[in-house]
Amino acid sequence: MRVLIQIGLVALGSALGGLTRWGVTAGMGRLLGTGFPWGTLSVNVVGSLFLGWLMTMLSERFPSGSVWYLQPDDLRLLLAVGFTGSLTTFSTFEYESHALLRDGDGLTAMTYLFGSLFFGLLAVRIGILLGR
Repeated sequence: MRVLIQIGLVALGSALGGLTRWGVTAGMGRLLGTGFPWGTLSVNVVGSLFLGWLMTMLSERFPSGSVWYLQPDDLRLLLAVGFTGSLTTFSTFEYESHALLRDGDGLTAMTYLFGSLFFGLLAVRIGILLGR
């Protein structure tokens, strides 16, 4: 039963995050034009800010108590994994990079940052070539 609740929390958060991403991207495109990906930039930056705030709140302010009848792990699934994960995977990438830097593993953090950017772009280009 617990696994079904967890699946539901991730699914609900994902639906809300995806809808938010779509709405912000469409709105920013109408407001500022589509010559630059303002919507994507906006959700990535706001998602990173939100994930940093959320994870700090859950770990430092509510480490073991419930919030709004949900346990911190439930809120992580709903808001961090579901909502923010669907809004932007960039926020997770940034948070994990921060964690590596925080833990004093600068070389691993830089490898992760630059490797993700380089190999991610390379993979997109290869995917485009394969699609053609």
